[in-house]
This record gives sequence, C-alpha cells and structure tokens, in this order.
Amino acid sequence: MGSNNPAGLLWLGYAVLTVCFWGLYGIFLHSGQLGMSDAATGRYKAFLFVGIAYFLTAVLAPLAILLYKGASWSFPGRGMTFSLIAGIVGAAGAFCVLLAFGAGGAPSVVMSIIFAGAPIVNALVALALHPPAGGIGAIRPLFFVGIILAALGGLLVTLYKPPPGRPTSSAAVAPASPDGAAASRDDRP
Repeated sequence: MGSNNPAGLLWLGYAVLTVCFWGLYGIFLHSGQLGMSDAATGRYKAFLFVGIAYFLTAVLAPLAILLYKGASWSFPGRGMTFSLIAGIVGAAGAFCVLLAFGAGGAPSVVMSIIFAGAPIVNALVALALHPPAGGIGAIRPLFFVGIILAALGGLLVTLYKPPPGRPTSSAAVAPASPDGAAASRDDRP
C-alpha cells in the first residue's frame, strides 16, 4: 500500500466499495429473478434490467464526467478494443451467474465459487500477459500459496455455509423457481 499515491488510501476505499457492490450483486440478481414471477423467462427479464442499469451507470455517468472535465474525444484502438472485451466478459459473467441460478445453483454457493475463483483467474492471466522479468522462477512461493488458499477458501465457504434459518411469515410460501418448481429455502437469497 504505497504512500506514493497522491490520493493516499482512497483506492482502498473504492476497492472495498466494489467488494460490497459485487457481494450484493448475486443476492439482488436472484431476488430480481424470483420477483419477475415468470418461471420460464424470469432470469432473462432480470438480466434485461441489469443491462438498463449498466447503461445508466456505465454510459451516462462517464459521458457526464467526460463532458464536465472537458476530455478529448480521442479513443485509441487498443484502448477501445480491450475496453470492449472487458465489457463483453463482464456482461457474459453476469449472464452466467443467472444461468447458474437457473440450473439450480444456490446463490451463496455460486457467488462463493465466483469470488474465490475470479482472483485466481485474474492472477494467472496477468502473469501470462505480463510475465515477471526473471521468469517463473522469480515468483515467490507465497504467491502460489495465496492461489491455493483462495481456492481452498472458496471450497470451504461452499461446503460449510450455514444452513438457512427458519422462514419468516412473509417467506412461508416459497416463490416459484425459474424451472416452475417451488424454490427451496437454500435457493432464496
């Protein structure tokens, strides 16, 4: 955590906010899917509204900031290409979360696997794209220990998540799941 950063630890605050937002994503997405009350296409309707939210947040907000700051409207090809790829993999990942829920994955398990696995994929792809100067031998062993611990953490959270509590009076009747069957208490957020 370098103090050379003129913003100090502001980056850490934003990172923690991202953890909070993405940690809530699966819960709210599953609730939206169930709230559509459409067993056949509820997950797709929910994803449509995720897209609308992305438009509002990822298109209109940056446009307003760019206009406010008087930014140039020059967009180099490399930057556009990687940014579009990032958007595609991000949206595809969000869509796969819904598909995992629809295929019977409990939100707590699906999100634990995603949030344990994503940092591992990120680290390995970053190594492939930007290998260390001294080759693989220059990587400290604790890096590999961290990858193993991340995988183990995801596995342990998935295997030993606490059982759901007793339903409240408003949750006494389980809503229909996307396949038309009543959702089990484990499938609810």
